[in-house]
Amino acid sequence: MEYGSGGGGSGSGDHHDEASGSQRRKKRYHRHTTHQIQRLEGMYKECPHPDEKQRMQLSRELGLAPRQIKFWFQNRRTQMKAQNERADNCALRGENDKIRCENIAIREALKNVICPSCGVPPLNEDSYFDEHKLRMENAQLKEELDRVSSIAAKYIGRPISQLPPVQPIHISSLDLSIASFGGHGMAGPSLDLDLLPGSAASSMPNLPYQPNGFSDMDKSLMTDIAANAMEELLGLLRTNEPLWMKSSTDGRDVLNLETYERIFPRANSHLKTPNVRIEASRDSGVVIMNGLALVDMFMDPNKFGELFPTIVSMARTIEVISSGMLGSHSGPLQLMYNELQVLSPLVPTREFYFLRYCQQIEQGLWIIVDVSYDFPQDNQFTNQCRSRRLPSGCLIQDMPNGYSKVTWVEHVEIEDKVPTHRIYRDLIHSGLAFGAERWLAALQRMCERFACLMVSGTSTRDLEGVIPSPEGKRSMMKLAQRMVNNFCASISASNGHRWTTLSGTNEIGVRVTIHKITDPGQPNGVVLSAATTIWLPLSPQNVFNFFKDERTRPQWDVLSNGNAVQDVAHIANGSHPGNCISVLRAFNTSQNNMLILQQSCIDSSGSLVVYSPVDLPSINIAMSGEDPSYIPLLPSGFSISPDGQADQGDCASSSSCNATGSGSLITVAFQILKLSEVFNVGQIICVS
Repeated sequence: MEYGSGGGGSGSGDHHDEASGSQRRKKRYHRHTTHQIQRLEGMYKECPHPDEKQRMQLSRELGLAPRQIKFWFQNRRTQMKAQNERADNCALRGENDKIRCENIAIREALKNVICPSCGVPPLNEDSYFDEHKLRMENAQLKEELDRVSSIAAKYIGRPISQLPPVQPIHISSLDLSIASFGGHGMAGPSLDLDLLPGSAASSMPNLPYQPNGFSDMDKSLMTDIAANAMEELLGLLRTNEPLWMKSSTDGRDVLNLETYERIFPRANSHLKTPNVRIEASRDSGVVIMNGLALVDMFMDPNKFGELFPTIVSMARTIEVISSGMLGSHSGPLQLMYNELQVLSPLVPTREFYFLRYCQQIEQGLWIIVDVSYDFPQDNQFTNQCRSRRLPSGCLIQDMPNGYSKVTWVEHVEIEDKVPTHRIYRDLIHSGLAFGAERWLAALQRMCERFACLMVSGTSTRDLEGVIPSPEGKRSMMKLAQRMVNNFCASISASNGHRWTTLSGTNEIGVRVTIHKITDPGQPNGVVLSAATTIWLPLSPQNVFNFFKDERTRPQWDVLSNGNAVQDVAHIANGSHPGNCISVLRAFNTSQNNMLILQQSCIDSSGSLVVYSPVDLPSINIAMSGEDPSYIPLLPSGFSISPDGQADQGDCASSSSCNATGSGSLITVAFQILKLSEVFNVGQIICVS
């Protein structure tokens, strides 16, 4: 089999016309020599899974790239598995045909049975030849055949009855190259090392394949990749020293890369360039949600995005590879796309195409593993960072009273195309920006919010007692969460969001974007969003307290016009007093009908203060329990995080998080309706 000489994603003539299928089929091809094939076949008989040292020896001996050696063995193993499966299917069909012929022969024999004594058919047939018993036996055999066939069908992705007649497989060893399963007649992706980028021209990522676009061979390979990744993740979750070492500065778990490569020799990085960084972190904690509910939210991309709005800017399922056991979360496998963010216009998003696999290990214990899946591609990465997930994920264990213990591992390879912005260098390179600690802190905070949402009682302080029911409280919480999601989307540099950039951060230090709103019930017109990030030599807790305190609000909020602000309604949103939803009213203003809806969130990874002007009738609609989806919102606010220079401690529980030489990264974002006010944006941010 021939393979393209440019299969590694290097620049070629094909890249000049991405939409032309005919040009993609006109790649240059190369054949292995007979000597190379014989040597590879001989090595395969001795060791089907060569390690890196053996692959490097073959590479030097045969004059092939290590990647070619690696994928030749992968494809050879896949070919052998396919041959074995088809042979098993052929044997099953043969057994079925044999049983059918035996039943037909028995039925014909029954018609010609003659009594040897009188020469006439017997009046009472022997029970062995009883037609009713034959039917029962035939049904039992059919059930057994169906059971075995269903087991075999799980490995090939469709019923055996839909398979074509078995033909002898004549696949030459010369066909076992990188593109051996991507040619005509066996549709599916050839194996490569690059990830496919998202499309900035569309509201959806430019996904490489349509649903049901994968062959049975592809799905079988994906299943093997996910199973191997799950075994590796279990090792990362359950092994401590010497695989994980405690950091001497902050006590975090740090992965010992030498021990890791020795324990998992096949997991070595294939992005061997100077710009590649490894980020690995592990953390564990208890959350207020049962394990099955967590598994359901993780396997649903929409719920997963809602669970982590400050981290996940986009989540999609490309295709369900395997749905798992009926009525259970044991065994589902999905090909997914995620885009992750830091709430700042200075940090590009990270895109991942990966397999997510869930397995119930035992009663009340689940593991969810993510591992990148490599697509063939002809496009360059539109994002400035190329990211790849090594086996990552979490172990979820049920605990009494509806709690769960979650142990989280994040393990990624990052290739920075451009240098990280200087004020974010420490935070990102330390692994805190996208690490397990941030994921777990956000999960704990959101699970507390869901617990508060389920509490039947209303808040202790409300607007003159006008929150009459739990439905009113839930409606207010739903409105506030939509405000936070809108705020995060306006900051994110996601390729899939509908904001159009007018000026980037490299030009004036403030990124300005616009978005024309057409959604019913929302502000009618063009919304302008301006965002920038600054560093302050203050602890994140002190900065959060400043923006959260109503008494200091007139110093920075232009909406209050310098007047005092009163908290007239308050809904707890978690155990920390800083996690709450408030309705604020400014005194002595000409707009007594206008209130401010605000939600504040804080955990050990950072905090948010998000607010939006809302008129009194809209607040009354939400507090009465009606659907708040059509209440217009223009959120603004602040995202506050440590700068990563020193151990910030637990900022969610400490009154002061001062550390010598450390400070806070503050992202300020405002939304304004009407383009006529674009020239006031810089003044608004400077005044704030």
